[in-house]
Amino acid sequence: MNAHETINARAPQGAAVADDMALLRAATTLTRDIGEARPGIYWPDMLLSALLGYAALAGAILLANPWVAALFGMFAALALYRALLFIHELTHIHRDALPGFRFAWNLLVGIPMLTPSFMYEHVHTLHHARTRYGTVEDPEYLPLGLMKPWSLPLFLLISLLLPVALLLRCAVLVPLGVIMPPLRKLMWERFSSLSTNPAFRRRPPEGELARMVFWQELGASLWAITLLAASWEFGWRPLAVAMAVIAATAVLNQLRTLAAHLWTNEGAQMTVTAQYLDSVNVPPPGPLPYVWAPVGLRYHATHHLLPSLPYHALGEAHRRLTAEFGTGTTYQGANYPGLASLIVRLARSTMRLQ
Repeated sequence: MNAHETINARAPQGAAVADDMALLRAATTLTRDIGEARPGIYWPDMLLSALLGYAALAGAILLANPWVAALFGMFAALALYRALLFIHELTHIHRDALPGFRFAWNLLVGIPMLTPSFMYEHVHTLHHARTRYGTVEDPEYLPLGLMKPWSLPLFLLISLLLPVALLLRCAVLVPLGVIMPPLRKLMWERFSSLSTNPAFRRRPPEGELARMVFWQELGASLWAITLLAASWEFGWRPLAVAMAVIAATAVLNQLRTLAAHLWTNEGAQMTVTAQYLDSVNVPPPGPLPYVWAPVGLRYHATHHLLPSLPYHALGEAHRRLTAEFGTGTTYQGANYPGLASLIVRLARSTMRLQ
């Protein structure tokens, strides 16, 4: 299929969709000059997001007025959400691209929020693997559009438990796993990754990953134990507020996840073009995706075409590809207007099957 031909892009896509070679070639050639991760963008963005998030969190904890404290908490959730989503960039940028960035992110964001980067690194890349996407071996795919209607609210409600689960994991289960090998094996296979597919089993870490896991697990466990000890000594309100803020970031991320794909593949291997059309762009002019899909994730479908492209280049890549391919083409087939319409579309997909 030529990229300049009109297609039925809104129909469910699957393995039967042939690769649009014109689009795949253009995606590579049109973006060769913007593929370098720019430290002058990454560092200030991540640092400012974390600084504002923690400052607002302090306000939410310390302010006496509950309404003002709630506003600070909401701002903290949004800022820390943006800071957390740099974990996605860490899985894709070249290891030598931003010296010190991974260490700094883990020290300032990953470990304090009990989500060190190993929980996503070497996991998310499986989601982009040509033969794994949308299959049972994809850690981040569920055919939500083909499941029962109650699966969507359950998917969101589960995210509310994330702060408690992370605290329990880091403060109790990881230390116990040091002396109980079966528990350590279970924890690694089932509860060491930010995945959505309950059938996914993570393979044991090796080499550099194993060393990274050791230090990050140690840091997260010590921090979690310190939080519990300090709360026992000085009171539980600060920890409760912080966990509420993290729960809000988790729900927001879960909403974004619902809008990241169409979720209609039943496990078959898909072509790159089918994977692209099963993914979602929410391009301008709407400003809200900058809030609920920050760090380039409003261009999630384009990211699946160009997974190594840094987040700050995705907007330009989208503009170039839009100029190259007109309306009614394969590239336009992954563009959608906003979050609400995507959630409604997904909900209707589940109800049509009843």
